[in-house]
Amino acid sequence: MNAMLVLLIAIVILICGYVLYGGWLAKQWGVDKDRLTPAHELEDGVDYVPAAPYVVLGHHFSSIAGAGPINGPIQAAIFGWVPVLLWVLIGGIFFGAMHDFGALFASIRHKGQTLATVIAHNIDDTAKKLFCVFSYLTLILVVAAFASIVAGTFAVSPVPLDDPVAAETVMNTNLANQRTAMISLLFIVVAVVYGLVTRGRKIPTAVNIASAIAIIVVVVALGYNFPVIALDNTAWMFIVGAYILIASVAPVWILLQPRDYLSSYLLYGMIVLALVGIIGSGLMGASNNLDIPAFTGFVAVAGESKIAASGYLFPALFITIACGAISGFHSLVASGTTSKQLDKEGQAQPIAYGGMLLECLVAVISLCAVAFVFSGYLDGTYASPTQVFAAGLSQMLAVIPGLAGVESLAYALLILAVSVFCLTSLDTATRLARYMFQELFTPHGMETADLTGWRKVLTNPWVATIITVVLGVGLGMTGYQLVWPLFGAANQLLAALGLLAVCAWLGNAGRNNKMFYFPMAFMMVVTLVSLALTVWNKLAALAGGAVEVATVLQLVIAVLLMILAVVLAVKGVKVIFGKGGVSSEAKQ
Repeated sequence: MNAMLVLLIAIVILICGYVLYGGWLAKQWGVDKDRLTPAHELEDGVDYVPAAPYVVLGHHFSSIAGAGPINGPIQAAIFGWVPVLLWVLIGGIFFGAMHDFGALFASIRHKGQTLATVIAHNIDDTAKKLFCVFSYLTLILVVAAFASIVAGTFAVSPVPLDDPVAAETVMNTNLANQRTAMISLLFIVVAVVYGLVTRGRKIPTAVNIASAIAIIVVVVALGYNFPVIALDNTAWMFIVGAYILIASVAPVWILLQPRDYLSSYLLYGMIVLALVGIIGSGLMGASNNLDIPAFTGFVAVAGESKIAASGYLFPALFITIACGAISGFHSLVASGTTSKQLDKEGQAQPIAYGGMLLECLVAVISLCAVAFVFSGYLDGTYASPTQVFAAGLSQMLAVIPGLAGVESLAYALLILAVSVFCLTSLDTATRLARYMFQELFTPHGMETADLTGWRKVLTNPWVATIITVVLGVGLGMTGYQLVWPLFGAANQLLAALGLLAVCAWLGNAGRNNKMFYFPMAFMMVVTLVSLALTVWNKLAALAGGAVEVATVLQLVIAVLLMILAVVLAVKGVKVIFGKGGVSSEAKQ
């Protein structure tokens, strides 16, 4: 494998996909580039707040990225680089980017509401409630996992006094975690100040971008050199819980918009650093013949590596690589927060379709990184995909003349970038869960402001958020790992349902929706096959006497997800092919 050649070809294909297919979709759907959005029509200074397109892109890209486009391709690399590259490019252009673009566009045309409302208008209220319950539970799992990950990357551990080697390792890890925590906290403080200072002011784009980059450099330098906070995992879990509680209710302009906007430049910087490393190492001849197979077979076994995927290529490849190709979580971000900040409808393509293709680029970069350290990946040298990513790219940079001494610094900065985006995705997921919780208890055709009694209490933003944070952080502290193996299938089921919702609306509105048929059916089949294999394996384990809590929980949840998928698919297909009712509200 020639990493530089793979990267450059991928970039050309992604650009062509954006211009040709993305542009064609916008014309087919009737996107009006000058049409004002719900951010203006329903502006409330809290959730509906129009922002400059580069600010909204910063929020959207930061929220959907996280560690997803890094973990998936690296774990799936055990199948070989060709299947990974093909799914990232084909899936990204024809599945994921269309899914994100469609979700954002449908939400804009439904007053900035989530896909749950789109489903209510275009399928029925029962389907909406099922979607809300499923999405909420999925988001609770995301909050639990990301809170645990963030706390783990911030926390310090006791230093063993009887083993000097182990003590040095723990001290180095603690220092890295303290630096990450300090930089992340400074980001939050600076974001609030930035939001207050820039609120209501017309700042030239060039000045805005230059100031954002300068702020990032200063924050990283301060946090890296003055890591003064040292707390354990439990303390950080409580702090993270308090943070996401406030961040998810606060007006988006004071924290979410400025923090995600500033953070996005860290991600852009990570991409630039990666491009320099891959192209530079290619020019030096160090990454032109990487020792990674093109294809290893239709069945993969992880071997010594605990972070590699395993199982049959179908469906494992398409479940493992989610955020780098198509991810249901993206539809919740697009229809939950991004649609409430979009200034004009014409910005939907660059932000949603283009944002997804940027994530595809990160996935290709991750593939190049794991290819560079493939032997260490297989023998378990690295403990996580993030470490594989950082090690591969930092070692690529080190082979470039004059950059041999930056390997350790580059490694630390790459780890930091991934950690910062986990925190970004965390509070976005909490806000999205709050929206889903509120919509679940809001009858179709009513607004939350019109509710009374217990519904009014449960849909109160603070009440809904407190319930979400308690459930998410509580699960994160007690064992989300019991059901985490099913997250991949649940996330891809969410993607299939997102495609189904947009397809139903476009059909009801009299627009071309045929481009959704195959991706929608494919993702539904992938999910059902994955869940069926899970059910079979868990039943076999129970039959063999392995009666464990995790086994029983995963079996029950897998069966429920299969039932949910079939029920919603039947309801959606009836509408799409003209056998279901059509709401007059759908024709927008």
